[in-house]
Amino acid sequence: MDAVQLIRASRGALARGHDAASVMTEAWQAEALAQAIGSRLAVGGPPQLRGEALALSEVSGRGCGALAAAHPGTAAIRAADLTEIRDPRAALVSLGGLLGEVGMALVGVSCSAEGEVHYWSCVEAIDAADESRDRVLEMLRRLALSDERGEGRTQDLPAPDSRTGPP
Repeated sequence: MDAVQLIRASRGALARGHDAASVMTEAWQAEALAQAIGSRLAVGGPPQLRGEALALSEVSGRGCGALAAAHPGTAAIRAADLTEIRDPRAALVSLGGLLGEVGMALVGVSCSAEGEVHYWSCVEAIDAADESRDRVLEMLRRLALSDERGEGRTQDLPAPDSRTGPP
């Protein structure tokens, strides 16, 4: 499935989350998706994005770690359905919006957190979502600079080779 479709599904699920557990699960899903998109762009994306994409993958992995208790189980991981990034720019714009929404939702959860461990888990996840979003915004800035220089549009990223799995 295309990245933009997965991001759209994540935004809808986050909007439907009405309790702390569902919001934290959707935050985990968003970070996992950011990690997958970052990995894909780091390996086969436009050259000017590869360093930031690798950083996005690493930061998003930290976000998943902060939300480890919210892991939805392997059968339900949305990021596992990522097969392509048809339009890297559109995917990054959508991902930036999702990460911003995740951060705001986690602020609400942290304000009502029961217990210090739960609160600090939210704070770490908020920090990771914010840093992930910063990486996405930097990649968008680099794409804009590339366009200004006439370096052309970004290419589509193919589906991963089924023998090697996703990057």
